[in-house]
Amino acid sequence: MKNHMKLEFLSVSENEPFARNTIAAFCLSLNPTLDELSDIKTAVSEAVTNCIVHAYKGGTGTVTIECETDGNALHIQITDNGKGIEDVPRALEPFYTTLSDEERSGMGFTIMQTFMNDFRVQSKKGTGTTVFMSKYFNRNDGTDELADAE
Repeated sequence: MKNHMKLEFLSVSENEPFARNTIAAFCLSLNPTLDELSDIKTAVSEAVTNCIVHAYKGGTGTVTIECETDGNALHIQITDNGKGIEDVPRALEPFYTTLSDEERSGMGFTIMQTFMNDFRVQSKKGTGTTVFMSKYFNRNDGTDELADAE
């Protein structure tokens, strides 16, 4: 069964826990393990933090999260309308950061890629950035398409 939700909030750090916990609650119908739930919360936290720290540096804007459950999959789309990423391939490199004078590790995108099954970034300088992530669950309750195929 498909389900969909949309969440929009100001890009302030107080909203990051709200976002990660809301997405975690939304995906509970997929019966994630605690490890899977932790992975999702971490990836969402990194994406939202990137919006807050990089997209709207020096000001606030809006972060929009859209989620969909479809079968055994959770699809997440996190969008900002901030300053965008000039060089996406470079930004995806581990340890790359545009804020080297601050305490930033440059590992946000790497963490998102590691914890999610599918990941991609779409960005245009001056327009904003969208992060697309998916997580697939092995539910073993007769509804998992991979288990049914075996």
